[in-house]
Amino acid sequence: MSGGEFDEVVLEARNIVKNYGGTRALKGVNFEIRKGTVTTLFGENGAGKSTLMKILSGVERPTSGQIILDGEPVEFASTNDARDRGISIIHQELSLAPNLSVRDNIFMGREIVGPFGVDYAEEARQTRALLEEMQLAIGPDTLVHDLRVGQQQIVEIARALSVNSRILIMDEPTSALAAAEVEVLFGIIRDLLARGVAIVYISHHLEEALEVTDHAVVLRDGTMTAKAERKDIDLEWIVRNMVGDNFDLGSPPTGYDFGPPALAVTGLTVLDRENPERAVVNGLDLEVRAGEIVCLYGLMGAGRTELLEAIAGREPIASGDVLLEGRSILKDSIAERIDAGVGLVPEDRQRDGLVQTFDVGTNLTLASLGRSLVRGVISRRTENDRAKALIADVTVKTPGPDLPIGALSGGNQQKVVIGKIVGTHPRVMLLDEPSRGIDVGAKAEVFRLLSDRARQGLAIVYSTSEVGECLSIAHRIIVLRRGRISAEFGPDATKEMIMAASGEAVAA
Repeated sequence: MSGGEFDEVVLEARNIVKNYGGTRALKGVNFEIRKGTVTTLFGENGAGKSTLMKILSGVERPTSGQIILDGEPVEFASTNDARDRGISIIHQELSLAPNLSVRDNIFMGREIVGPFGVDYAEEARQTRALLEEMQLAIGPDTLVHDLRVGQQQIVEIARALSVNSRILIMDEPTSALAAAEVEVLFGIIRDLLARGVAIVYISHHLEEALEVTDHAVVLRDGTMTAKAERKDIDLEWIVRNMVGDNFDLGSPPTGYDFGPPALAVTGLTVLDRENPERAVVNGLDLEVRAGEIVCLYGLMGAGRTELLEAIAGREPIASGDVLLEGRSILKDSIAERIDAGVGLVPEDRQRDGLVQTFDVGTNLTLASLGRSLVRGVISRRTENDRAKALIADVTVKTPGPDLPIGALSGGNQQKVVIGKIVGTHPRVMLLDEPSRGIDVGAKAEVFRLLSDRARQGLAIVYSTSEVGECLSIAHRIIVLRRGRISAEFGPDATKEMIMAASGEAVAA
């Protein structure tokens, strides 16, 4: 996707080392960014990608090594320092202030000041122009906490674009975007390249990343293991250098019979909170049996998240019923539904799945503290033993339960969220985009974990916006479109069939 006439090196990392205590996250990495091109950085969670990008954008400083900008050594004291030199980053984990408006988030720290103070009208004008460019139909005064994750992702991208940077780092920019929104972003990337902007692109959507890359670099365990030009690589090259041959997301588990219906949804209707005249889930019926894995596929706005959150008690139900093993749980609270056996792994693990100030062990046991009670008091020993058991059960890579949750990679954080639900001993597990922001190796581990749980009799429903994930471990694929089921397939479905049923254009 190169801008063509550019390609000179504008930013270079030389022999970058980064230590966190006794852990070496980067082990002498060399990395170049070229004007008017896309350099794509591939690697598993924990490989060091985000650490390297934080150093290049002034979030963190290297333990040793040099950063060369325009041929001269530089040191960034802060993100503002890097931004003043033309470097911006879109972080993997959203960094928006949810209680502020879209306008305030975009101009936070660099407000437009006129003769009478902050010029809110000009900020709103520029915000509207950015949102129109991103094709996001919301107003500048909309509060961020009222937006869905995908919409928040677009606001994050718009904020980075508003700075007019000459080096733009995109760390998982499409992790919550629908296909149409990804195409809008790719169009913006093409415009930026034509202006000579250098882009670093990080994504676990490998096929998508191949569409935009000019230069590919692979990190593994803090070391650069491979680099090549776009014409010399394919999907197999990326996966081989990232994780060897481990690209199998699995197949539907077999060798056992399904049990009776564990979950039944009848006539379920959920209204749009912003527009109560519109149903985001409309009269939907769904049944899932013990041991069965059902995938929900649909574009953004199809009703996947609202359906799962309504079942879990997080979204009000206008009409219909939810039955758990034949008993209505419609009037149960969220806590009562968890106790009854319904567990939800939310779409946004940072906001809804984890407590960032807690350690790994506390996050794992938080939803099932009652199981750590001894004579009515929480036993720290019991809680610690349970945390260690869950760490082993869901294979979290951590030296122990006392590690801060923020020290884990995205894939291991996701396994902590899943482990938290496993610790409640659910009968039905609901997972909203369980692979969002995690690499192919961690994704395969998560899907193997779900397969194992299904063999033990757990009913599993997971939603995804990636067709490849539908065609992995699901016994049934349910396609949602505008709040209704538009099609149902078995594991022999094709990508084209699923995308057509969702209303998504299928590439020729």
